[in-house]
Amino acid sequence: MDIPPQITTAHLLLRGLIPSFLGCGIGDSDECSANAPVRASAFQMTFRKDMKALGVENGGLSGKLSWNLGKKYGTEAIANILPKDDSPDPTSIQEQIDQFWNGIEKAVNEFLLNAEKTMKVYQYSSEDEALRALGAVVMDAGQIASREKRLKKLEKEGNDTRGSAEEPVCVGHILNGDGSTYSLALLHSNNLVPLSKLGSVRILRGKNDSTVVCNKKKCEVTVKFCVIPPAEEQHYLVEGVHGPVDLSGIELQKCMEKKIREEEGLSYQLYMERLAMEAMNMESTSPEAAVAAEPSSATMAEADHNDDMVVTAFEVSGNIDYSKLIEKFGSKPLTPYLLRRLENVTVKRGTVDKLHRFLRREIFFSHRDIEKICELLEGWYGITPPPEDGDMEVESNCSLSSSDMPTTPCPFYLYTGRGPSSSAMHLGHLVPFLFTAWLQKAFRCPLVIQMTDDEKFLFKGVYSGENAGDGEENGAVGKDDEDPNRTGDNLNHFAYLTIENAKDIIACDFIKEKTFLFSDLDYVGRMYPNIVRIWKAVTVNQVNGIFGFDSSSNIGKIAFPAVQAAPSFGSSFPNVLGGGKANAATLACLIPCAIDQDPYFRLTRDIAHKLVPRHHPLQGKPSLIHSKFFPPLQGAQGKMSSSDANSAIFLTDTPEDIERKIKVHAFSGGQETKKLQEDLGANLEVDVSYQWLRFFLEDDEELERIGKEYGSGKGEFWSTGKVKAKLVEVLKELVKEHQERRREVSEEVVKEWMTERSIL
Repeated sequence: MDIPPQITTAHLLLRGLIPSFLGCGIGDSDECSANAPVRASAFQMTFRKDMKALGVENGGLSGKLSWNLGKKYGTEAIANILPKDDSPDPTSIQEQIDQFWNGIEKAVNEFLLNAEKTMKVYQYSSEDEALRALGAVVMDAGQIASREKRLKKLEKEGNDTRGSAEEPVCVGHILNGDGSTYSLALLHSNNLVPLSKLGSVRILRGKNDSTVVCNKKKCEVTVKFCVIPPAEEQHYLVEGVHGPVDLSGIELQKCMEKKIREEEGLSYQLYMERLAMEAMNMESTSPEAAVAAEPSSATMAEADHNDDMVVTAFEVSGNIDYSKLIEKFGSKPLTPYLLRRLENVTVKRGTVDKLHRFLRREIFFSHRDIEKICELLEGWYGITPPPEDGDMEVESNCSLSSSDMPTTPCPFYLYTGRGPSSSAMHLGHLVPFLFTAWLQKAFRCPLVIQMTDDEKFLFKGVYSGENAGDGEENGAVGKDDEDPNRTGDNLNHFAYLTIENAKDIIACDFIKEKTFLFSDLDYVGRMYPNIVRIWKAVTVNQVNGIFGFDSSSNIGKIAFPAVQAAPSFGSSFPNVLGGGKANAATLACLIPCAIDQDPYFRLTRDIAHKLVPRHHPLQGKPSLIHSKFFPPLQGAQGKMSSSDANSAIFLTDTPEDIERKIKVHAFSGGQETKKLQEDLGANLEVDVSYQWLRFFLEDDEELERIGKEYGSGKGEFWSTGKVKAKLVEVLKELVKEHQERRREVSEEVVKEWMTERSIL
């Protein structure tokens, strides 16, 4: 059966698009062998008569592509974003698969609307001529296998294999707007239709249709698709150009690599973040984790149309202008004088040797009411603030003697948290906890850490009647070790994730005696009076306006922001922060967070005076200190996301994983050639390895030297490879130490940290 040009066009399009989501290249080798790197499998065209539900009245044409991604979860193909078949939560697996197909379908149809994409057809007199011109990179696995079989048959028969396939062939070529290659492939038929005339593409997801298999034995992705023709029948074809064609400007071995699909890859990542936020599955890099939010025009979106900067609670992308964010959010910059005041109440007191590198390097750069926190500490120590025009140098005193220590508890506490949506945390999650641990030591103050397992269930929880118990001991439905009275939801799954995430948090080296780690599911009763007060003070319109809720949202979503706000008030912890000389109701609160989380605490600050006595030092308003975003490996814009395993270093990664990800995926600001690098140096602002060293390399002098040498192209660290090697060294040690500390944290240890007790 002849393959229609519409199906061939969709095949070419999907062959270039899907690997960007899988995180692997296809056909990225010139080796003509079935054992070459990952390729699309043999194309299969089928005819279906059940397409009416998809909008095709008289039957429709569908195609199929498959990818074999290797053994054991596809680790060889780096297919880490795929859900694993043996996950303990089958409902969650199906949701992830659905999101995967939704993202592909949305991206492919957005691609068809993109007028900047162009398509060409190159005609060759034979397959051999095409291979001589372009190499085996243009062939899929099925074509290669067919060719090998044909050549072996000819050899066996004693025939000359040269000129073995004299039939004319065509190569399809889709180009991005900048002329770079999106997809290049030997076609299964000789005609294509213009992308603008294709219509739309549906991913078929019925029984025996598109599938994802990812387990210990193998990793495969199969997509069946249907082309829905446009409303008016079209008869356009792409005009072919006779070969040989000069394609010397194309890097054939790289034409299928992920980096040339960054546009669609970014589109998918943003789409996944929106889906994740709707399901409250966003992995926030802020210390208080994610607050309930769904995308809508009413959310606090800050977008600059000139530089494509987007900063909202559910999306961070583009070239971030932090000065502009301060102006738009109405916060204040951390000035050199404020840093001197912080030094005066920390370094000068002997609690720490120097300010944290995040402060020294302006990674934490903005604030609300930090000057009032300094005033509280100055009053606590009985000292005066340093002069504004004084020397910037602050020398550390030796540790204070017991007679110098204040006799009253610290006048404020720290508040941070995490939404436990996955068992593996990445470096982006670690950053705020590292800084909070330093703040705790520097201020000698108590800390509360909220685990919002309730929030994750409200936004991500699922129910299945098949999972419910049958009410009988050892009944047919349940297993021996399962509760026969269990419900069919997965609330307990998020309680389990709380314990797993708590182990990583405890491993960040907080002071146990001054830290209370709590689960909302366990502790919410203590906070309930304040939660009720917040409900009373905030209208539904306010919540909907900030978080984008509507009448379709469950009531738990609308109610949850009050649970997130309650820990901002010391009276929510009467036993933890009260007793003795302390009055929990008058303690101030300091929240370290990424700046995209600021809108949520603006709401809290607006109604804070209604929850505290009149003599509260900040009228109940929590103070905030804002960080910049921790960039993903693929580019120093936006922030890291867990949706792409190759954009992050996870705390469970092996040394080999770390080295591979940095060397392969870390975006370089270096020049294309050695000569250009030596003449011009690297662009440090976009170089991910250098930017990550700013976060994790403690030695200021060494960082300055690396920046100077890399930026000039001269010295020991003149090249990208040298800088990446240094980063690998730093990260291996960091992750190793964290993993060693985590191994010491048992569930019994977690229970101790989560026991309600005084931490003053």
